[in-house]
Amino acid sequence: MSHITKDVNLKDIECSMKVIVANALREDRIKKDITTDSFIPKYAKVSAKIIAKEEGVICGLPIAEKIFKTLDKDCKFKGKDDKENAKKGDAIAEINGNTRAILTGERIALNFLQHLSGIATETRKYVDAAAGKFDIYDTRKTHPGLRLLEKYAVVCGGGKNHRLRLDDLVLIKDNHLEYLKHMDKGKLNNTIGKLKRTHKVEIECSTPEEVEFALSLYPDIIMLDNMENGTMANAIAVVRKSLPQTLIEVSGEMNIDKIKQIANSALDIDFVSVGKITHSAKDIDFSLEFDKI
Repeated sequence: MSHITKDVNLKDIECSMKVIVANALREDRIKKDITTDSFIPKYAKVSAKIIAKEEGVICGLPIAEKIFKTLDKDCKFKGKDDKENAKKGDAIAEINGNTRAILTGERIALNFLQHLSGIATETRKYVDAAAGKFDIYDTRKTHPGLRLLEKYAVVCGGGKNHRLRLDDLVLIKDNHLEYLKHMDKGKLNNTIGKLKRTHKVEIECSTPEEVEFALSLYPDIIMLDNMENGTMANAIAVVRKSLPQTLIEVSGEMNIDKIKQIANSALDIDFVSVGKITHSAKDIDFSLEFDKI
């Protein structure tokens, strides 16, 4: 199926990356690294490697490179590509440059790498579980200030991006729907019609009655949220019969087992959105080790 919104890429996040990196460096007070500055000569040089301490999907090397080159513009950074798999013990990047800069930036770079690689790795597990039967999308359940990077990590793991911001897609969720049920139907249809000229319209439904109401508004996408399998199967059949061109999203406390169950079923859906891939992914551990002093 086609993407419902445009996926984030490195070009999209370039400006945000500068701000995020600057904030991270400021947070760590990099100009007052009393340990490093007390023991390491100002012009000392070193070669180092970033080592994967466990298996996972790499994500965040361009951010790590940005950190080291912010601290040492002459730093040489050579790394694998994001989206590649790393095995335990693999060297995923080599860094040559000022020793102070590398030591000062080490923890910040590794923090980004471990967090984003964790998201990419978790996403890959869900994509593999879907077995090509449907797409895996993320949600807006991201950490404040890191959404662009986290959604980029989802793409690196083989997933797709749902709406990035509130203006990307009209998403009528449960609380919106409660209000809409009391609106004048003519005014509601008119508003939906105007919105559809410029945006896709999605409606979240958790009951058969809400599905029927949503169908009367001719949305582009219907989300079936937290439905039991039998109820969901009936809802899918109703949507496919009434509005065959409408996309069907499934969501609600998804985990790997549920994804496998859906993939092995005959449910005719287009994609599943999973909040866990961004809000609960386990970090992947990396270390930075000196290679040559």
